[in-house]
This record gives sequence, structure tokens and C-alpha cells, in this order.
Amino acid sequence: MEQKRASPHNRDVTDPDPTPHAEVATPVAAGARAGRRRAKPRRSHTVGRVLVATLVVLGMVSGLSVTYLYRHYSDNLTVLDIEDQLVGERPDKVEVAGPQEPLNVLVMGSDSREGEGNNIDGLTGGGERSDTTLLLHLSADRERAYGVSIPRDSMVDRPACRTEGGTEVPAESYTMWNEAFQLAGPACTIQQFEELTGIRLDHFVVVDFEGFQGMVDAVGGVEVCIPETIDDRAHGIYLEAGTRKLEGIQALNYVRERYALSGGSDIGRMKRQQAFIASMASTVLSSDTLARPDRLLAFLEAATESLTLDEGLGNLVRIAQLGYEFRGIGADKVQFMTIPNTVDPSDPNKLVWTEDAAGIWNALAEDEPLPKKLRSDVISAGKVPGSSSGDDSGDSSGSGGGKGLASDEALEAAGLCT
Repeated sequence: MEQKRASPHNRDVTDPDPTPHAEVATPVAAGARAGRRRAKPRRSHTVGRVLVATLVVLGMVSGLSVTYLYRHYSDNLTVLDIEDQLVGERPDKVEVAGPQEPLNVLVMGSDSREGEGNNIDGLTGGGERSDTTLLLHLSADRERAYGVSIPRDSMVDRPACRTEGGTEVPAESYTMWNEAFQLAGPACTIQQFEELTGIRLDHFVVVDFEGFQGMVDAVGGVEVCIPETIDDRAHGIYLEAGTRKLEGIQALNYVRERYALSGGSDIGRMKRQQAFIASMASTVLSSDTLARPDRLLAFLEAATESLTLDEGLGNLVRIAQLGYEFRGIGADKVQFMTIPNTVDPSDPNKLVWTEDAAGIWNALAEDEPLPKKLRSDVISAGKVPGSSSGDDSGDSSGSGGGKGLASDEALEAAGLCT
């Protein structure tokens, strides 16, 4: 099986041959592409052992070899080299105090209707659009993580960028955020993000509709609490009020719904997506999933088939390493929020960022905890709306806790239980 490539600029990859022996505990170095700076060997060594041990167990209980599992899931990934598409200089990464560097990953949801399983609503038309954009920031001390959503209807000044084929896309003032993705894919969105925020990105991830459905189905569905019956059969969704697990197309329609919920607001929809992601993360880490090799294998299959990543995350070990970085962070310190915004005075259907947005971007660039005043309407992975799990006692330090948790009014406006 050949590894999928999204760009001719990708280099050849020699996959490691992981086995449960000590000498293969450094798969990152063994699988590194020629000419690329290698990861620090000590962390790769540790993470490699964890991943190999996991694959050994999965291989034993499923009758599949460890080598096959590793190569199969790594080959599923689509790797995209965007270096030739970036125009101009990128922002420098600010040096901060801490045992490691802060980590910034831009997650983009593609709403392309091309490909099996992606034409979910009968819409047609070429190209891709960015249905969701979220910055995932992991602090240098690995004690807190923030997920910051950017409304797709935000009006911004887009810098010049370049398509994968080398066509120049001129800069444009006062244009919608998600047009960058439609014009020139992830690279243009990355350049737009870095230009507007001053934050240097370390990695990016693009996930499509089909993969989202597959991941939800693989873990047996994700639990949500629906305060009122959702009746929008014109867009293929009808869900009665109550707490239940959603799977497949129902789950996808739920997180994309903006007509029967939130008064058509994209802000409310993003809040609902943040709650769903938090619940999904809890499900993936639960004993119901970790104790079920069949679910783990299905989740890995769906996830790897749906992801497009940069070369730095181009194989299973590197993805595992990213996940491993979260091991010491409490769920209450993984917080999701939306960049502060308000209705555009020039167009009630559009949004503009407020002055507080600059405060958030500057704090994250400097790897500082977000102060309470900038953490309004936060959703914590340790306290999913409508669930009885987690602890909302929190603290006032700005580094975590429930003091900045979303108000009942904000949750109700987003169509979430309180």
C-alpha cells in the first residue's frame, strides 16, 4: 500500500519496522524523512515505547502483526508539504520560560462535498471550504491547553498567498475568514492566521466529514444533552429532547446545525461543536473505548483515513507523541472558547473581532495563562454541558478551572443543556 501524498514536494518515507524489542523504541528517528530536522531523541524514545506497546497489545488480541498495524495506519495518512505555498516571512516563535516549547496546532474542518461520504447535504460545487477553524495551544509547562475557535464569517484582511499549483492569490481587505481555504487550501489559511495573530504555528490538521462520522461511530457514539427537540427536517435533522448518544450522520448534522438552534448563529454552533469535541475526547479516553481493541482499531482507521497533516505529523508515532503531550493536563485545564467578536456594523450577517481578541492572541504568543476577563463563556473538557462529570469549582488564576465557564445563558443560546 502506498502512502497517500497531497503534494509532489513530499519526500520518500521509509517506515520503521516496530517490534516489541528495546532497540526499536526510537521510531521517529528511524522513520524521519531525509533532510528534515529530527525530533529530540529522548521524548521520541519514550513515546515510541508507549506506542509500540499499544500496537503489540492490539496486534495480539486482533491477530494482526505490529508491523502491519503501524504501516497500515501510517499509510492511511495524507501528508501535505506547504512550504512552497507560503509567501513572505513567517512570525518568529517567542522564547518562553518552561521545560519545553509551547505547541500551536491549527485544526481545520473541510466541508468539501467531493469524495465518498462527504456530500452530506446535497450541495454541489467544486473546491473546499473551511467549515471550522480552531487553534489548539499547549503551554510550554504542559499544564494547560486552550482551543480557540475562529468564526468562519469573521471579516479580516487576507494576505497574499499561493495555491498548490503556484498561482499567486492577491491580498484582499475586508473578506470572510473561510475564503482563504477555498482559494488556496490550508496554506492560505495558515498564512492568514499567522499574519493576523503573530502566532507561529507548529503543525496543522485538516479533517473531512466522512472521517468525523467514522470516528464517532468507532467509539460507539458520543453522548449529548439536547434541551429542546430539534426539528429541522428540511436539512435532515430531527432529534427529540433528552440525553442520548449520537452516531454517524446524526452526529454530523447536530454539530453543523444552525437553523433550528442558535437562531442561525455560527457562534452558537461553534459552542456546540466545542461541547461535542469535549464529550468525544472523554469517550475516547473512557474505559469503554480503551478496553475495546475493536473500537480502538476502528477509531484509528477512521481518524487516519480522514486526516491531512503537515510533514511534522506525517506518521502514527508523531501523532501519538502529540497526544502524549497532554498526559499531565487535567481535563478542567483543557478549555475551549471562541475568539471575542461582535456583529459587523457594516453587515449584520458578518462578524468582526473585538479589541479583546488581540489580548488573547498576544497572551498565547507569549505562552501566558489567559486572564479571567478574556475567558468568558469557556467550555471545559472537565465539565461537558449537560453531564454530571467533572469539577466546576475551578480557580481564579486564569490557568484553568471553572471561573470562566460558560454561563447558562450562553449555553442555552447555543442549544446546550445547562
